[in-house]
Amino acid sequence: MLLCDAAESIGGKLYILGGGWSQIYTPDTPDAPINMALAVKLSIPWDLTNEPLTVRARLLTEDGEAVEGGTGPLFAEGDIEVGRPPGLKRGTPIDAPFVLNFAGVTLPPGGYVWQLEVEGETKARAPFRVLSQG
Repeated sequence: MLLCDAAESIGGKLYILGGGWSQIYTPDTPDAPINMALAVKLSIPWDLTNEPLTVRARLLTEDGEAVEGGTGPLFAEGDIEVGRPPGLKRGTPIDAPFVLNFAGVTLPPGGYVWQLEVEGETKARAPFRVLSQG
């Protein structure tokens, strides 16, 4: 999982802009939103293909508390299901690339972490800091 400014998943590939940052400055205008994305590539084990898997990304403070958005905790959740292509060697893991875009996020200075869970198990973490302009 990679924290980035923007990303797309097209044809099984990730296209990433401004990727890999871990520090960002607050915008010049107070309460101005930040746009960010998570570029994710899961490797689905052979025996979990053709089954729905619940994926959830949550934004937490560095202390592990859920970050509130305008209407509640800031997160994205959904199911993915990856099929096996014909003729693939038995036991081969299958790539599952996808992007989660978060537009208009307002965060005060401090430490945060995006946490990615698959079936309730943490698979990746992307920590970052929001720094003050002044």
